[in-house]
Amino acid sequence: MFSTPRLIRFLTIVAAAVAIGAGSGVPGASDTVVPFLTAPPGFHVSYVSKHVPGARFMAFAPNGDLIVAETQSGNLVVIHPGMSPDDQPDVFDVAISLPHGAAFFGGKLYVATWFGVLRYDYPAQRPVTLFDNIPKSIDHNRRALAIAADGTIFVSSGSDCNVCTERNPRYATILRYGVSDTEGTIYAHGLRNASGLAFDSQGRLWTVVNQRDSIGPTQAITDNLPPDEFDLIRPDGDYGWPQCYPNPTAPDRLPSPEYRDADCSKTEPATMNIAAHSAPLGLVFYNAHAFPASHHGNAFIAFHGSWNRSVPTGDKVVEVTFVGGKPTGYHDFVTGWMDKDGSYRGRPVGLAVGPDGALYISDDKLGYVYRVSYGP
Repeated sequence: MFSTPRLIRFLTIVAAAVAIGAGSGVPGASDTVVPFLTAPPGFHVSYVSKHVPGARFMAFAPNGDLIVAETQSGNLVVIHPGMSPDDQPDVFDVAISLPHGAAFFGGKLYVATWFGVLRYDYPAQRPVTLFDNIPKSIDHNRRALAIAADGTIFVSSGSDCNVCTERNPRYATILRYGVSDTEGTIYAHGLRNASGLAFDSQGRLWTVVNQRDSIGPTQAITDNLPPDEFDLIRPDGDYGWPQCYPNPTAPDRLPSPEYRDADCSKTEPATMNIAAHSAPLGLVFYNAHAFPASHHGNAFIAFHGSWNRSVPTGDKVVEVTFVGGKPTGYHDFVTGWMDKDGSYRGRPVGLAVGPDGALYISDDKLGYVYRVSYGP
C-alpha cells in the first residue's frame, strides 16, 4: 500500500508517462534526446524540429499544431503533430513585418508584428489587420503578445534607444486594446523592453524586462547593473525607464546617471530582479499537469544571454517559484546552450506549454525547437 505522498508521486509519473505515450498528437513526441542540454532528474529534453531558422515565439493551435515565428525572415511556420525533427515545417504565411508574439484565442491565431496585430481564422491563411498604429521602434521591435480572458489584447512597444526621453509616449510601454478597439491605450509605461508577456492563473499580467546597458564607468560595474526584471504589471504603473533603474539590493529604483535628479519614489519597484544582462525573453506559466505538482503555477523564463558582459550569463531556461502568489526566486531548469569558454552554442527564446503538458523551447541561433517532458 502506498503512503499518500508516494501515491501522489506514483500517479504523477503515470500521468506523465501517459502524456508521453500519447505523443502521436503532439510534435516531437518520439524524438531523439538532445545530448548537450541538461534538465532536472526525471525530465527529458528532445528535438521537435531542426528546421526552423531564427525560431522565436510560438503558440499551440487547438488541433495541436505548433506555430513558430521566424521573425527575421518574416515567416510563420507550422509543425504538425506527428512530424519528425528532420521534417521541414509547413510555411503558413510569408513576408510579414517582424512577426513575433503569437497566441490563440477563441480558435483564432493572433500575431504581433512591427506595426500592429494580425488575426487569422486558423488554419485559413489570409489575415485581418486588427490595428496598425504601434510606433515602429528600431531598437526593440520584436513584440510580445498576451490576450486576457475577455479578449483584451496586450502588446509590448519597446523603447527606441538605450536611454533617452522618447519622442512618442507609446514607446517603452505595454499597450492595451479592448475588443474592437483599434486605437489602444497605454496600460503601463517606463518599460524599456517588455520582451515577454503572460497571464498567470489568477488573470494577472506579468512581463520580463530587458533593462538598459552601459550604466557604469567600468566594465565591472556595467557587468552587474542594472538587473533585468520580472514584473507584475499594474494598470497605469510607471516602471521607471529611462530615469530610474532597479536597485540590486533593495525593493526600489535608483536614478540613472543621465537623470541624477529624478524622483524614483513613485515608480513601481521590480517585483523580482534578474541577473543583469540575462536578456529574458520567453515567459510562460505552467498550469498543466504532466510535471510534478511542485511545478504547478510556477513561471518559466528563457534567458537569451548577454552580448556586452565580460563574463557571459543567461543562455538557459529558468523556473520561477511562487509562494502565496509572489515570486520567491528562480533556479536553472534547462542548461547547456553555453559552452565552457562562454560562447553560445544555441540561444533559447520562446516558450510554450503543449497540449501534452510538456514545455517547448525555441532556439533562434541553431534554428531548433525542443520539448521538455517528464516521466520515467
